[in-house]
Amino acid sequence: MGISRVTPQAAWDALVQGNERFMTGTLLHPQQNAARRNELYASQAPDAAFLGCSDSRVAAEILFDCGLGDLFVARNIGQIANANTTATMEFAVAELGVAVIVVLAHGSCGAVAAAINQSSANPDPVTPAIKAELEHIQPAVQQEWMSERKQTPYVDPALIDADAVGQRHLAETINALTRSSRVISDAVAKGELSIVGCQYRLEDGKVAPIVAVGQVELDIQ
Repeated sequence: MGISRVTPQAAWDALVQGNERFMTGTLLHPQQNAARRNELYASQAPDAAFLGCSDSRVAAEILFDCGLGDLFVARNIGQIANANTTATMEFAVAELGVAVIVVLAHGSCGAVAAAINQSSANPDPVTPAIKAELEHIQPAVQQEWMSERKQTPYVDPALIDADAVGQRHLAETINALTRSSRVISDAVAKGELSIVGCQYRLEDGKVAPIVAVGQVELDIQ
């Protein structure tokens, strides 16, 4: 079992500082040289893990101004906690001793838009593989839709708040990680791990924390 080298708060604070540098254009590009590469030749010891969307605008190491060996990253469409990504986060906790998992949603998410479309009366055709992944997001679509309009279960994409859907799905992703992984939930209960759910703002580069599980204080603005 991996043992965290820093507290969840310290791991999160380091990421916050890196994101501040990204927003202000004062990037340090740390840990990106040959010496660091050689240092990591035989092993890795990241303090943070990242579950995010595969969107090309949401590159974890850049958003947090991190370098080689700093983040253990898993990405897929819509930051879905499926069997693969849950196992990846569990490995980060059990084998690498990460102290924080960041789950990152973002605005203008194509996966959320596609899930909304699939919940409409006349959805566009998608491949079976894509449809299977979007089904992880559709409960959040239905929850948001039915919270306002109960006359029909079919969603009108023009009348639903996609960002609100994204935040509901973000919360469910965190719930799924703790619900399906005893390793993750035990680490949180022991104070060794925190999970922070965030929304990335494309317009200004801010990784805005929304919700956390575990012993970590957030500056929510």
